[in-house]
Amino acid sequence: MNSKDYIEKAEQSVLHTYNRFPVVLDRGEGVYLTDVDGKQYLDFGAGIAVFALGYGNQAYNDALKEQVDRLIHTSNLYYHAPLADAAEKLVRVSEMDKVFFTNSGTEAIEGAIKTARKYAFLKDGRTDHEIIAMNHSFHGRSVGALSVTGNPHYQEAFKPLMGGVRFADFNDLASVEAQVTDRTCAIILETVQGEGGIYPATPEFLSGVKQLCEERDILLILDEIQCGMGRTGSYFAWQQYGVKPDIMTCAKALGCGVPVGAFVLNEKVAKASLVPGDHGTTYGGNPLACAAVSKVFDLFEEMHLVEHVREIAPYLEEKLDALVDQYAFLRLRRGKGLMQGLVVQGRPVGEIVNRALDNGLIVLSAGSDVLRLVPPLIITKEDVDEMVRRLELSF
Repeated sequence: MNSKDYIEKAEQSVLHTYNRFPVVLDRGEGVYLTDVDGKQYLDFGAGIAVFALGYGNQAYNDALKEQVDRLIHTSNLYYHAPLADAAEKLVRVSEMDKVFFTNSGTEAIEGAIKTARKYAFLKDGRTDHEIIAMNHSFHGRSVGALSVTGNPHYQEAFKPLMGGVRFADFNDLASVEAQVTDRTCAIILETVQGEGGIYPATPEFLSGVKQLCEERDILLILDEIQCGMGRTGSYFAWQQYGVKPDIMTCAKALGCGVPVGAFVLNEKVAKASLVPGDHGTTYGGNPLACAAVSKVFDLFEEMHLVEHVREIAPYLEEKLDALVDQYAFLRLRRGKGLMQGLVVQGRPVGEIVNRALDNGLIVLSAGSDVLRLVPPLIITKEDVDEMVRRLELSF
């Protein structure tokens, strides 16, 4: 069967909630993907910032195969060794204290919201607490995650959503302060806004929000689902700001392809929030997922991936800045590490994404006018040069 056959077959049975590109991917190696027709693509999307290790990492694959042969699932009624290993490693690199594993980033957001509300409830017994979220943010598509996603386009058809959510402007501390009331229990934001257009938080904004939270005993929730796991040049982006959250969410590259997420808590919140019966998941943190997480952390250290991102990111930024200088329709570059965006002006960004695909390059969009680049963390200068060559063919 060729691509056309597979696409027609899928469309007969799969609910059409994605406008998929007409490509049927079949296998991957390093930073390249190949479709069922044999066409090869340089991947600067990494499954939306997921496949940090690149494709075909044998040590990663072997660890999963070994766990499949040993034990895939137990439920959370029992302990298992991969859970203990994965949790210890995530707690260590995140500098946090307790972790709850989920199946996805959206579920991690749901857990963070519940944790914040339970923490506030135990303080005063009230059930009318509020959360401040950011305009142009994206936290997921479940009802709770949509409620704190600052984009009416995603919300409109699914209202009424969860109540008690106020929205402020990202990187505008006065806007956040104006939304604080005596009912505010948490402030949630992405350390680097992803879907909203690749906007890093400013140091002044993040430190100001942290100070506000400390003064009012408001919990700071940082969403590191896309910008975490080494992508910006530290394990988690907040570590570059020196602003530690009370709750952090992560997913995507946490499992490098195996569906897994987590919310991680500091000791203060862990001691005064969720207790047995408050939250649960059948699949979350099962042996296969935790084996993936544990091996990912091992490989990050063995491959010095965080250090590699710090080394290669300036070269990527230099090449992207050169494109901005050369092409009038590229207005500016913004981002951190290997999470970069080019702001496109005067032409549809989707047109460039489609032409790039024709030229064997996978790039993404973010917001309405940003070309997003979130490649595997293993990219080299040669990969960057080849990306630029194929991207220029697509302009």
